[in-house]
Amino acid sequence: MTLITTLPTEMSSPTRDSLTPIAQSSGFHTITSATAVAAITQLHNPPSPHTHRVLRKLQSAHNLGAAARISNQNSMISQQIFRDQQTDSSRPPRNSLNRSPQRNRANSDAATPPPAFPNNILMTLNSKRTALSRPSRIADTMSLERLIRDGPPDGDVRGALASARLKVLDQGIKSDSDGMSRTRIYVWLIFLDAPILKTDDYLSLIHRGASPAYSKIRNDTFRTLTTDPLFRRRVSEASLIRLLNAIAWKLHDAKEERRPTSSRLSICHTDSISSSRSDISQTDTSSPSARSRARALTLTTEDSDATASEPGTYVQGMNVLAAPFLYAARSEVEAFSAFLTLLTKECPGYIRGAMDGVHRGLALVDKVLAIVDPKLSLHLTSKGLSAEIYAFPSVLTLCACTPPLPEVLKHWDFLFAYGPHLNILCIVAQLIMMRNELLSSINPNKLLRSFPALRAEMVKRTALAIIKMIPDDVYAEIVRHAL
Repeated sequence: MTLITTLPTEMSSPTRDSLTPIAQSSGFHTITSATAVAAITQLHNPPSPHTHRVLRKLQSAHNLGAAARISNQNSMISQQIFRDQQTDSSRPPRNSLNRSPQRNRANSDAATPPPAFPNNILMTLNSKRTALSRPSRIADTMSLERLIRDGPPDGDVRGALASARLKVLDQGIKSDSDGMSRTRIYVWLIFLDAPILKTDDYLSLIHRGASPAYSKIRNDTFRTLTTDPLFRRRVSEASLIRLLNAIAWKLHDAKEERRPTSSRLSICHTDSISSSRSDISQTDTSSPSARSRARALTLTTEDSDATASEPGTYVQGMNVLAAPFLYAARSEVEAFSAFLTLLTKECPGYIRGAMDGVHRGLALVDKVLAIVDPKLSLHLTSKGLSAEIYAFPSVLTLCACTPPLPEVLKHWDFLFAYGPHLNILCIVAQLIMMRNELLSSINPNKLLRSFPALRAEMVKRTALAIIKMIPDDVYAEIVRHAL
């Protein structure tokens, strides 16, 4: 039996309060203004690698959710981060956002979802989402590897999921120095609620040949993580091309299904003319800067959809976003299923239209930084630096653009357990970790051209401290910005 062989029709997901006990156990409740930044950036000892027991193939994968409850503070991160902890401990937990409704399962014996908590501002965002059940006491005594292998004890699916999330948050997923783990891809598939996919279905997409986005894919794949020897040694460019081409076919088919049959030929003809004019305009530009602006505009607006409800399309940067899946997965089919689910369920706004979800995320990076560290925010603003300039790759790729790759995998463990939208807070956390250097720099743009090496544990701890400082309405924007 595997975790989780049956699912209720609606899956619960974690609240922001579920992150609080971990923060407290790390000493956050005793942080003072003089030691806050230093305390929140202490690293845990990494889990020691060990030999994993053989895992049976999972029958399904499951949904995750993330939201949180926070106090309305506009102070800098170094100013008494959790001074209201005693007050919060006496209050009942508040509900938060959950993931999208689940697919129905045949022969499901799952229990009826528990009633939702009282309404609040986050619950109104999606009436189909419910509250998180408590972790299973039995599951808490099991290792994550055993929980994945044996499945939820006593059929307590929700409790097992809650326990798995807490284990990932507190202990992480055990892996070797290269970030390799037999467990990780299955944990991701579970948290993402990736559907069951037959290998033949993936092969059928491969056998269709070049997709409409094939030329764009080939223009991107050879540049994917070129400086990372671990990725280059394990993942071939041919594998990346196959995966992206199959994804492009799925996105293309979804768009075609939504278009009226009578208008498809005329739309294709119009797109061809538009593409030709775009190429001509780039050729005729008279200066390098003009050509650069034209190219950037083309990359973010080509194949844009008319409405926000339209399916996405292949965009530049998806190659980097796909890279960790191929590195962590044990087959291309697993990577394809997880990657497609992330794009279509968790962040469809990142690949739809003119990447509107990415631009909303960038605006939120600026907004959150202004809340948690006004001084740093004003300093960057005075230098003409907004998130649109330095954080676009970090938002689009969930920080996969920042090496080293093993740290990216640990960072994604946290994001998939509690919601990819938390990447916005993690980007702000990286800015906070660079705070002294940025404030003392006359030209901080040089520092922000490439972020320092990713330190997943430190970023996670800093993000946990930031969460309580974000007003509920702003956090609600963060949760829905990529949808």
